Amino acid sequence: MAEKKISLMDTVRDASKGVISGIDKKDVEHWVEIYFLGKAYQVPAGLTIMQALEYAGYRLIRSCGCRAGFCGACSTVFRRKGEYKLQTAMACQTRVEDGMYLVQIPFSPAEKPLYDIEKEKYEASVLLKYFPEVARCVSCNTCTKACPQDLQVMDYVQAALKGDYKQVAELSFECIQCGLCAIRCPAEIVQYHVAQFGRRMYGKYGIPREENTEKRVKEIKNGEFNKKFEEIMSLSEEELRSVYTEQQNTREVY
Repeated sequence: MAEKKISLMDTVRDASKGVISGIDKKDVEHWVEIYFLGKAYQVPAGLTIMQALEYAGYRLIRSCGCRAGFCGACSTVFRRKGEYKLQTAMACQTRVEDGMYLVQIPFSPAEKPLYDIEKEKYEASVLLKYFPEVARCVSCNTCTKACPQDLQVMDYVQAALKGDYKQVAELSFECIQCGLCAIRCPAEIVQYHVAQFGRRMYGKYGIPREENTEKRVKEIKNGEFNKKFEEIMSLSEEELRSVYTEQQNTREVY
């Protein structure tokens, strides 16, 4: 009889029985109490919010993404016990605290306008054409405070208002599109869509084309590397490994 495979999620869920039923507490030195969707759970201290929810028995299928702080999928809103202010965080980056009240947000309801940058001019007015709500910015800085990446969100929104695509692109470069800025914005600005538009416009029109890149693209289109590609594709796995090893050994180090 085939042995039943146990998934990682099943293991995590089974491990949570110790929390829910009160057994095996001796194996955990420190505990905290969190509340998720109104229900209290005791979980080991030191876990991230995402790990704690899984330890409590929740099977996360959506809003979990990369689990490493890059994709922006696990946007979370929480309050601390005794505080009225809402806090925002990424569930995979933030550790649980005692008395934390949690709600996961499956998505940020922020519509993106349709545009074709190939048909637009590199002008400040184009940004306001698609994102007129930027003019409603009251400079409250709530978006910046909500950003888990510590980006100066309000600053790039102000740059967008001026049509400074370069500054928008530079200040928003590390945006992970989590949507927490838009969720908290009283002016209903979708900051991360504004940033994406700014980066696209700057990448298309604001950065000078690299001559060597254009030269190489032209060579590829003219078929100058076709023969070499065919040779590589015809190699066996062992031959490819040999070529790769040789290449690594002879590569110059600067």
